[in-house]
Amino acid sequence: MSKFVQTNYLNKKEILKFPDHYVALAVMVSDEGVSANADGKKIVLAGTIVGGATKPVLDNLDEPVIKKNGAGAEGVLLNDVDVTYGPAPGAMILHGFVAADKLPEPPSTGAKDALPMIAFIK
Repeated sequence: MSKFVQTNYLNKKEILKFPDHYVALAVMVSDEGVSANADGKKIVLAGTIVGGATKPVLDNLDEPVIKKNGAGAEGVLLNDVDVTYGPAPGAMILHGFVAADKLPEPPSTGAKDALPMIAFIK
């Protein structure tokens, strides 16, 4: 027996200041520590600052990423990622210009220091 899930999509939230100038890496986004929203979905929002769960992603490409707004930050999620049914693929920005006012939470000083190739612009 199949389970049907209806999902309504809205426009994508653009977090890049200059959408034609960025570098992103494909990553697996972990569902660890993600709470369900009012619709019962576990969504990791675009603009979430992430890093490897147990070790650096850039050294271990199979390492899933989790929220890390501080030391250990390695990038910023480019799009919303639905992890309701477990870890899911996403894209992590390594280099670019990010609109700081569109992030789910402001980057900490530790995150800014850990991400020298990302400029957070208001």
